[in-house]
Amino acid sequence: MRTAILASGRGSNLQALIKAYQSGSLPIRIVAVGSDSPGAGALMHAEEAGIPSRVFPINQYLHRQAQEADILNWIRENEVELLLLAGYMRVLSPSFMREVPFPILNIHPSLLPAFPGLHAQRQALEYGVKVSGCTVHFVDEGLDSGPIILQEAVPVLQEDTEESLSQRILAVEHRLYPEAVRLLALGQVKRSGRRVQILQQEELR
Repeated sequence: MRTAILASGRGSNLQALIKAYQSGSLPIRIVAVGSDSPGAGALMHAEEAGIPSRVFPINQYLHRQAQEADILNWIRENEVELLLLAGYMRVLSPSFMREVPFPILNIHPSLLPAFPGLHAQRQALEYGVKVSGCTVHFVDEGLDSGPIILQEAVPVLQEDTEESLSQRILAVEHRLYPEAVRLLALGQVKRSGRRVQILQQEELR
């Protein structure tokens, strides 16, 4: 599957996806990386891997729709079949979603539907939960509200800070996101409404 990745920040999940791709464990081809931030570390990871990248700085567009139109053109030019969000900090508009005919995936640092949006780890600590984690999900028109593909729990320790909890969840994200992409690319992810089933290899025969 020809895959594009959008990222806004340091790009650690992007780096994990690139590493899995380069090792041959992902049956995809990462053809492009995009960012809304010219200084994003994700762009450096793409350059090091020899993957073409492009920046879509929001302040260079008259409005959000113009930026998204540019991203859509970039997707079409690269003949993308799968779009991955890896720390992309903008919510895609409903009009954008309607224009994309293939899956869009995202990873979020909580056990959705708990704690959507920004600072999920801080939200978890403030709420006092004993277990948090991360979720790979399909992107829909809502905020972190799409059907769930994979989740994994991470215990919240008594001494945890936002930083320490974030780091432990991030380590799981780096493993879980490539696994979800692998399953999707192999045709083992079956979606029916909000329910997602992971098929075993023998079920595909």
